[in-house]
Amino acid sequence: MPARIPDLSKVRQIVPPLTHKLHKGQAGRVGVVGGSEDYTGAPYFSGIASMKVGVDLCHIFCEPGAGTVIKSYSPDLIVHPYLRTKEKKEADLSTEKIVERVTSVFSRLHVLVVGPGLSRDEVMQDTAKELIQKAREQDMAIVIDADGLYLVQQHPETVRGYKKAVLTPNVVEFKRLCEKMNVQMKDENDEKEQEEIAKQLSQALGGVTIVQKGTVDYITNGDDVLKCDVDGGLKRMGGQGDILSGAIAAFLAWGKAYENDVWEHSNEIDSKDIGLYAGYSASHITRTSSRLAFQKYGRSVLTSHMLEEIGASYDQFMKH
Repeated sequence: MPARIPDLSKVRQIVPPLTHKLHKGQAGRVGVVGGSEDYTGAPYFSGIASMKVGVDLCHIFCEPGAGTVIKSYSPDLIVHPYLRTKEKKEADLSTEKIVERVTSVFSRLHVLVVGPGLSRDEVMQDTAKELIQKAREQDMAIVIDADGLYLVQQHPETVRGYKKAVLTPNVVEFKRLCEKMNVQMKDENDEKEQEEIAKQLSQALGGVTIVQKGTVDYITNGDDVLKCDVDGGLKRMGGQGDILSGAIAAFLAWGKAYENDVWEHSNEIDSKDIGLYAGYSASHITRTSSRLAFQKYGRSVLTSHMLEEIGASYDQFMKH
């Protein structure tokens, strides 16, 4: 079956109503694992995007060199400077203790994003690996991007077979994952080939959802393939993928609430499709935000300008 655009009237059912009947936190609580001394923007973009799409709360788990900086970006984010790099880790602080501190907050989360600004530091990577395992044990949806994908390249078993994991590789990351999983790529420019390869990669990883970013975004769980070809902007500044990861987390959090019947709905959406719909919805909003920001600022557009357009992009998605 060729890649398709989903029925948006059905996809939108995953979005909770704005109503006085819901209390704080029911419309989504997201955690972002990432943020190091050199990379503070990525976890901020991911976290604040999740909130601008519509979740109620977002926690950032980062190392102390990033914590104060991220706090200065926005008072809306709850920042926990619990992570450590190999260089900065105290002698009496084990990786197990770091993991324990972070997981003490897991009961307050619906979704975990792993990777934005994480770095490839050995201790940060080991900590992230353990946190993914803990999230799996709690049946939590996980979005993996950036340096989190580097972790998956090194240790595919971290996510293999976990159908609540969503991976968001760009062209280079996608190619490396395919090489690691022995998925053969022939013509990278062939649209049908891209669809099939994305599907095969998902299957090789045991049915995780793949959001393959590109000129057209392909979203697949190994069985079905969706595509998002909404026009985006024409500038490829860093940070757009971080916004996407946060937007996906928002829709996954809503999917969790949908499954738990937090509001009355028709129960038309199958649980296995939530990752697909989250990937498509987030792609639609992110690409629209990029286009709207580019139309205003042209070559001077920054990723922070995209944040200003998430509200309008969400409205377009809901009315498209």
